[in-house]
Amino acid sequence: MPARPLHDPARVADWIERGWWTDETMDAVLRARIAVDPDREALVDPANKQALVGMDPTRLTWREMDEEVDRLAGIFLDHGLEPGDVLGVQLPNTVELVTTILAAWRIGLIVSPLPMQYRGHEFRTLGRRAGTTAFVSIARFGDRSPAAEALTGAADVPSIRTVMGFGPDLPDGVVDIGVGGHADAARILAHQDAHPADPNDCLTICWTSGTTSIPKGVPRCHLDWIAISRVTISGPDLTADDVLLNPFPMVNMAGINGMFLPWLRVGGVLVQHHPFDLPTFLAQIQQERATYTVAPPALLSMLLARPEILQQVDISSLRLIGSGSAPLPPSMVRAWDEDHGIGIINFFGSNEGIALLTTPTDVPDPEQRARFFPNHAADRPWSNPLADATGMRLVDLETGEVITEPGVPGELHLGGPTVFAGYLPGDDVSSPFDEQGWLATGDVFRIAGEDGEFLEFVDRVKDIIIRGGMNIASAELEGLIASHPAVAEVAVVGIPHDVLGEQVCAVVVPAGDATVELDDIVAHLRAADIASYKLPERLVARDVLPRNPVGKVLKHELVADLRAPA
Repeated sequence: MPARPLHDPARVADWIERGWWTDETMDAVLRARIAVDPDREALVDPANKQALVGMDPTRLTWREMDEEVDRLAGIFLDHGLEPGDVLGVQLPNTVELVTTILAAWRIGLIVSPLPMQYRGHEFRTLGRRAGTTAFVSIARFGDRSPAAEALTGAADVPSIRTVMGFGPDLPDGVVDIGVGGHADAARILAHQDAHPADPNDCLTICWTSGTTSIPKGVPRCHLDWIAISRVTISGPDLTADDVLLNPFPMVNMAGINGMFLPWLRVGGVLVQHHPFDLPTFLAQIQQERATYTVAPPALLSMLLARPEILQQVDISSLRLIGSGSAPLPPSMVRAWDEDHGIGIINFFGSNEGIALLTTPTDVPDPEQRARFFPNHAADRPWSNPLADATGMRLVDLETGEVITEPGVPGELHLGGPTVFAGYLPGDDVSSPFDEQGWLATGDVFRIAGEDGEFLEFVDRVKDIIIRGGMNIASAELEGLIASHPAVAEVAVVGIPHDVLGEQVCAVVVPAGDATVELDDIVAHLRAADIASYKLPERLVARDVLPRNPVGKVLKHELVADLRAPA
């Protein structure tokens, strides 16, 4: 279990005085929002919920949601959960995910959310890492039973005392929290009085695969999340009149802070969507009159290339779309602006602290908006409310010198109220901070613009594959594939894909006279109970892997060869 306070108290006091952080807690934000208009609609389930999880879609007002949060909080207390305990959560984007998170926060629990793609391998690894006390899942998700998987996996996580679940036909041994209990608001308030929350308390542990073989835990507190949400509220200029359609899983920076926390802060309606299904997504835009959503650049490009799809749906309610996770094609951003009157916001983020966005307000030119992000170190005003509080510098990867001239690549180092306090205690990883305490992001940018007012993304320092918005650590896959008896060496790389962004390709050197097929490797990985989205789609056999003089595999050469026409 992580220490509950995350940041140095002196820093907290200083930054609250400066106005960079506030002394609010997340439940205080929720209660303030409920009080504004309790009978207004707040939360909407995915339209395909019945087919997905066997449960009817639900719509809740703020008052109804508050009562459900109290009911779940009471159930958690009944099962002995205490402030500082870690609650693992594996739920799709539904009403239940929102109310579970809010109920946990209401009584001081730390939420460790897991993607639905994760299975036994990840469940056991991350459950032990976080010291998970209880786990909440779903009876059915498509053709799987995540609750049954969690019950089996809990036997290998000594700290887990209780597995809970929603949905019909839960396995024996899983506590059904979809029914029972009641909303005892007085009991919950008494609990809060006895256990007052500190805004520096740990609130979530999100997981970032990065480039290491073991996922890293990223603890965040109230201070962090509320500060970051100020950025993602101001970028799309959200208000209580907005309808937010959320297709991002609420498991990391994008899903939690892209939609969930801004909605919690400003109000409006949060419409959930999961898993991504284009007809359902477009129908929700039309039926719910969504004003803001997010989508990967590949999808936005595909919709422009197939205008017959958009001709069948009314998207006139949309005023802005957020996009990111891969470079945005300038022509795509311009076409959405000119052909549909919808501005594209360019996002660049990470669990650890990057919160960059380029908006139509700050950068009206669509092509500049697609290529550049604000350089907060430049002498120019930005609409981002934390621009002046965010320190930025580019550092030469070879010399460590600070780069001040345009066009020279360097690693982005950050300081300020959106930067996390450090990885989960006990993580066997090197510090991500430089000698001055700034976050070394692992991302390479260069200064651009006539007055150096922009940063342009160049590349990632380390190897990571982003498939459909999900980070895949090549080192983790390499370790598992290398354990196959027919594999002598392996390098895992990402290759471009029109829809997913990247696909996973395993480049293997067979052992001796062995023959290695893709099906063999996939079966080997499935036997390790690894998430299906990490499975390679392509396998290439080589006699040797290209290496530099010190033995490092030259993955850029592999990628270049794989991209070359046959």
